[in-house]
Amino acid sequence: MSEASQGSTVHIHYTGRTEDGTVFDSSANRDPLSFEIGSGRVIPGFESAVEGMQVGEEKTVTIPAAQAYGPRREELIHEVERERLPPDLSPEVGQQLHLRTPEGQTMQVAVVQVGEASIHLDANHPLAGRDLTFDIELVGVE
Repeated sequence: MSEASQGSTVHIHYTGRTEDGTVFDSSANRDPLSFEIGSGRVIPGFESAVEGMQVGEEKTVTIPAAQAYGPRREELIHEVERERLPPDLSPEVGQQLHLRTPEGQTMQVAVVQVGEASIHLDANHPLAGRDLTFDIELVGVE
């Protein structure tokens, strides 16, 4: 059997759940997720969980927030004056927006507070600060 190790490309099926059991992502009814172990393409705890698995092996792991999307960081919540927003934007709490950084990159933020003069945007990953549980099946190794 083939074992997942540093530098190998793995193909896995997975289902990810939050602490309350809510599924936030799954490869069900899709092609398996493929990535190279050690490439940093997936969260560190997920990569560690797959390393050492054998093809055909299944397991369930809980990854602490620090090994997933990290802790929630208050410094990633920003107040933006409404006059800096596009005039046709009617922000609502929970709304997801895409902003362009000065370097030209796009980042997703969530509206967390709406006031008359300003809004607050949260640039934390939606799963930051949460422990995540994954059901993982290794279906192939190259």
